[in-house]
Amino acid sequence: MAMNTATATGSGLTPLANVIQTVYSQEVLLAAQPLLKFDQFAVVKTELNVSPGMTIQFLGYDNIAQGGKLTEGTQMTTKTLSTNTRQITVYEYGNAVATSEFLLQTSFRDVMADAAVLLGRDYATVVDAEERAVLETTTQKVYGGRKANHQSLVAADILDVRAIKDAVEILSTKNIPKVNGDFYVCFVHPHQSRNLRDDNAWITAAEYGDPDRIFNGEIGRIEDVVFIETTDLTVIPANTGAAPQNTAVDTYKAILFGAEAFAKAVALPVEMRDNGIVDFGREHALAWYTIMGFGTLRDYTTVVIETA
Repeated sequence: MAMNTATATGSGLTPLANVIQTVYSQEVLLAAQPLLKFDQFAVVKTELNVSPGMTIQFLGYDNIAQGGKLTEGTQMTTKTLSTNTRQITVYEYGNAVATSEFLLQTSFRDVMADAAVLLGRDYATVVDAEERAVLETTTQKVYGGRKANHQSLVAADILDVRAIKDAVEILSTKNIPKVNGDFYVCFVHPHQSRNLRDDNAWITAAEYGDPDRIFNGEIGRIEDVVFIETTDLTVIPANTGAAPQNTAVDTYKAILFGAEAFAKAVALPVEMRDNGIVDFGREHALAWYTIMGFGTLRDYTTVVIETA
């Protein structure tokens, strides 16, 4: 039975009750969780200490000067700790849906609960798209078939193990730490992962993974790279755009990165909000709303692999 979200109070109506809003806020999070793929690798800061200019500070430490042999009777020379900060600006994000009191009272479904699920999916899509865009700002690129640039790609330049190894080489050469000290992460489009699955080095997630510890979207592994499959990657259609974006084939951007590559700053966690009483309670609207921002944390931690 549909839930009545407006109740009589004297001669007026009250908006969505706080307790119901809390329930629906949880619905948003539950609906979003299975769809959040990039977000599971983000460094998240939720402290509400927002600096002037609506920025949140992330503190990091530089490597200390190298130590070495000690001489008996000689005190060790202390090294200075040096820090670096990254600023991430936060913005308002949200989306809303509306329905009528008549639908709420006559529908055999809980329309508001269904709306919360749809809003949760939308929230997940927005968050992952923002995080993907942050990772794509890297200047480190690898092209299929070892081509020199994007416009040189042809149909044969698909994603293969050689391209993965070339990207890993870039990160390993710069001593980029691995996620959990164990692996790099590569986000791939289903079109790109199709070829990888045929490689002899491919190991499916079902073969090596504990079901309770497999990441959302994780499909397999090659050497020290875990692959997450998603359609939320940039696809550039053939024969579109001006040079150097114009190619004769559709091209896809896989993203490979190491530990602490990007961050999400949350000044206000996502929550469900209603718009109060409209038209004497005949109209209802729900929205997800949050204040957050996204940015890179470490330099040179990400490589974009462009292939056909």
